[in-house]
Amino acid sequence: MRALILGAGGQVGRALLAAAPEGTEAVPLSRADCDVGDEAAVRTAVRAVRPDLVFNAAAFTAVDKAESEPDAARRLNAEAPGVIAAAARESGARTVHVSTDFVFGGPGERQRRPEDPTRPEGVYAQTKLDGEAAVRIADPAALVVRTAWVYAPTGTNFVNTMLRLMAERDEVRVVADQIGTPTWAPSLAAALWRLAELRASGIHHFTDAGIASWYDFAVAIAEEARAMGLVEAPARIVPIATADYPTPARRPAFSVLDKSATWALLGRPAPHWRVNLRANLQEFLNG
Repeated sequence: MRALILGAGGQVGRALLAAAPEGTEAVPLSRADCDVGDEAAVRTAVRAVRPDLVFNAAAFTAVDKAESEPDAARRLNAEAPGVIAAAARESGARTVHVSTDFVFGGPGERQRRPEDPTRPEGVYAQTKLDGEAAVRIADPAALVVRTAWVYAPTGTNFVNTMLRLMAERDEVRVVADQIGTPTWAPSLAAALWRLAELRASGIHHFTDAGIASWYDFAVAIAEEARAMGLVEAPARIVPIATADYPTPARRPAFSVLDKSATWALLGRPAPHWRVNLRANLQEFLNG
């Protein structure tokens, strides 16, 4: 099998490449190799690679920046996914598209099921939801996987930001009233490959197990990093409210995804997020 990975320079793209099953020829294309916002470039890449499977891990992920650059966010998040799915379908390939928990805005206390009504708040959330729709219109058999709070040993993400701030400051203020689930990129990548192998279609949810606030996540990072010797005396983590840390884009207050149907299909639940955090920090430590 030959798989094309678009957005291969990002956290999920790199993890997908690393997790490619034995016997699979994975062809990684970063933004420099193929700008997914360029329809001609996408179609040329798909024709050249002739894949059996296309992963779309490319996106405009700067949530706040999307508010001031809506056209750029729309091009990459809303329009490009449909082009990718259409090009894949025309070449006989299946599409796996990565989406986000941000499609669920507003208040809530129940875990969000794939079929639940969406309520995007902000440009990033709306464009990602529009991208899902574009994929499903272009190829009803495509697979859309929503995930959340993704991090990896390298790149710009919450874990690496916290490690840096803990080394620089005596105190770090972290929002405590936004609830979700941290997800390790390799964990997500393994699930995406397996779902593709199972020929899953439609909308699925996948994150690691467990629930946390950003504050809980930050405290765990500090505890695990200290235990591993990554930091000597981590900064004090101070919980704050969302209102105390205003941002251009609104974040979901509660976006814990219900993964039960996906886990049943995979035949197992994902590891708890804290277990995978420890594995991530060990990889960070090993360089």
